[in-house]
Amino acid sequence: MRQEPAPSSRHLRIRQDRGHTVLELRGEIDIAAAAEIAPCLDRVTARPEARIVIDLTRVEFFDCSGLRLLYRARSRVLDRHGRLLLVCTHPLTLRVLRVTGLARLLPPQPSVEAALALPEATSGQV
Repeated sequence: MRQEPAPSSRHLRIRQDRGHTVLELRGEIDIAAAAEIAPCLDRVTARPEARIVIDLTRVEFFDCSGLRLLYRARSRVLDRHGRLLLVCTHPLTLRVLRVTGLARLLPPQPSVEAALALPEATSGQV
């Protein structure tokens, strides 16, 4: 049975790439955006052995609501023996990821291509 991707929204676009579900977050990821994104993120992270890339390259603002989304997604994916990769290039978002320690748990990659080129064992399992 083929599962259709969720429809895109103002803050989220979903696509498939080489066996991974790519969630492209966009714009300002604040509490309102997180409330919109969370149900979809929960749906894709509920699958056993899910292979997910969260792409933040189009994010302009990222607050603690966005961090909660990432921590929750990481926990859910690892609990189900999946793979979660993160793509981020924005200097301020990278700083937030480093300061909070999330960059150590989910090392940011410079592009989706770079993330998908990583060995299978790499998925923020520290």
